[in-house]
Amino acid sequence: MEIDDTKIVALRKVVTAAQQEFDLAITFHEVWKPAAYDQDLHSRLGKSFASQAFLVMRSALRREMMLALTRLWDKRKDAIRMDFIANTLRKTEVIDALALDRVKHLNLPEAFDEMKNDLRRKTDEVVRLVNKYKDNGAHHPVLKELLGFRNERLAHRQLAETTAPGASATDEHIAEFYQDNLKLVHLLLSVVNAVSYDPEETAKIYRLYASQFWGALQNVEIRATVPADGSM
Repeated sequence: MEIDDTKIVALRKVVTAAQQEFDLAITFHEVWKPAAYDQDLHSRLGKSFASQAFLVMRSALRREMMLALTRLWDKRKDAIRMDFIANTLRKTEVIDALALDRVKHLNLPEAFDEMKNDLRRKTDEVVRLVNKYKDNGAHHPVLKELLGFRNERLAHRQLAETTAPGASATDEHIAEFYQDNLKLVHLLLSVVNAVSYDPEETAKIYRLYASQFWGALQNVEIRATVPADGSM
């Protein structure tokens, strides 16, 4: 298999899309975190009128983050599909083509076996993380719950819930799902696109933006408060 084979071209396109989608998830997640966990911010807003807009923004950020994460795991052929990526990387000829292309660019043909072993090691970790959320995986109920919630409540407004009862996706599960996707995108860009990508660098930037945005509320006078009975 050559590096310009249609399977590898398609794989690289999907991995690039995965990075773009996860970058979106990072931006929403980092701006959401102070809104979720900053107790000083919560105390300052209290039950003011401003707090009502704050709750809308916090909910919207969480919603968009979850939509971005779940888009990585769609099943449609025109979507990103983590299972498609893992299945493609299982093929020996794909890893061989990626390794050969890498050593050619480095002008180190003698390093082919070493490069192939390194790519295989990273690919094994990709497959392990994807299997964790597949049908028989330990965290498949979490993915099923998130996709069900996305399909019934976020992407569509379904009147009758069809999500099967069972384990629900807690904040801890969502946090773990976020971290697993972070690892996946980091590994995939290294293996498939030969790109050194550190999602934490993007996170640091938006963490700073978030601190500046929410911190600006310290200088804003919040006057009105919502009466206990909720009347205006």
